[in-house]
Amino acid sequence: MQVSMLSVAIAAAVLFGVAEIANWRRNNRRDVDDVGFMPWRGIALAAAGAALFATAFWLAGR
Repeated sequence: MQVSMLSVAIAAAVLFGVAEIANWRRNNRRDVDDVGFMPWRGIALAAAGAALFATAFWLAGR
């Protein structure tokens, strides 16, 4: 169980990084009308929360 929580935390942290990069690209786009459809800010927030909870569960199981 501990290894799986650590892997969930790492995967969520990677997803957070990807979402932040995508959100930065959206904010610095050339064509203002080309907004896309992915809610990168919400995805980043959910990934950060999942990473924090998985890290807490991993530390509690140690």
